[in-house]
Amino acid sequence: MTTRATPVSAAAPSQTAGARNTHAAEEGWRERTTDHFDPVRQRFFNPWAGAERGLSDLLRWWATADRKPWPASLENRVYPPAPATVPPGQAGVTFVGHASLLVRVGGITVLTDPHFSTHAGVYGRFGAPRVRRPGIEPGDLPPIDVVFVSHCHYDHLDVPSLTWLARHRAPRFVTCLGVKRVLEAEGIARVTELDWWEATDLGEATLTVTPAQHWSNRFLVPRNATLWGGCLLRHDDGAAVYFAADTGYAPFFGEIRERLGAPGVALLPIGAYEPRWFMRPAHMSPDDAVRAHLDLGAGTSIGMHFGFFRLTDEGFDQPLRDLDVARRAHDVAPEAFRTLDVGESAVLPARVADLRRA
Repeated sequence: MTTRATPVSAAAPSQTAGARNTHAAEEGWRERTTDHFDPVRQRFFNPWAGAERGLSDLLRWWATADRKPWPASLENRVYPPAPATVPPGQAGVTFVGHASLLVRVGGITVLTDPHFSTHAGVYGRFGAPRVRRPGIEPGDLPPIDVVFVSHCHYDHLDVPSLTWLARHRAPRFVTCLGVKRVLEAEGIARVTELDWWEATDLGEATLTVTPAQHWSNRFLVPRNATLWGGCLLRHDDGAAVYFAADTGYAPFFGEIRERLGAPGVALLPIGAYEPRWFMRPAHMSPDDAVRAHLDLGAGTSIGMHFGFFRLTDEGFDQPLRDLDVARRAHDVAPEAFRTLDVGESAVLPARVADLRRA
């Protein structure tokens, strides 16, 4: 029987003058103009399209929302534990829930956007409630080498979950520019922040932060003051796993393939996409996700970011139905773009060359 010890929020220590000076010395990126950062306004932006909607758009959505049914709660099936080892050139992937996936390549275990709290909101106690438990409870997690935090929205950066992991698993945290301050203000150490296309050495693997088309905000954190992104994990044995995080569909998927190579496994969001007039710039639909899969040249894609928090208008199981329609429309086989049940694991060939020989 698994434990249900949901992490509790830790009190955030105040930053000292020394810590502020350290941040100033480390954040040389704040002085540089890039295709996605304005040093005058100190704000990030999307090179391809604006992903933000204004207050009038938000009010229009609220006034016209057509929210399809969701269950109040749902029990999970029981699956075997996540694989402790995987063969060379392969990747083990476990769907923990929403954007939380446990990824194993070689001797490296990475956890993406961990969220174990009861709500996607402030302190993990407010905001959208989860409708099912995580596929792995915190106390049942294996040793974690790296936690990747894609951006500062509450359904992706859950402070109670991250502080629990820092205390009980002591991983290294990797995130996008500006988010390091948010984490360190909560007492989380060993944080590396990267810009798009920057990489960090994990010993037997590298993790490269990749572009995404999205936006950021958080209570007491100015809008778009922190960057958003995905990542590509590449092991020395040739395995490559791409995590898209939150994103709209944009040309960068093809650029990821050109610059970093086609990933053997891609983890792509397929939820939080209705109504399209409002969500299109920042959230992919299943059809968008299938197009991203083709742009990437991924060996196998796994859908995620659905079925946990009722964030938008589509029904609980609509992402799965729409994914089936999209696969048929783009002539993509079900085994090439699949989903995992909550808590379910798969060990997949992670070298595209291996799949082409099969």
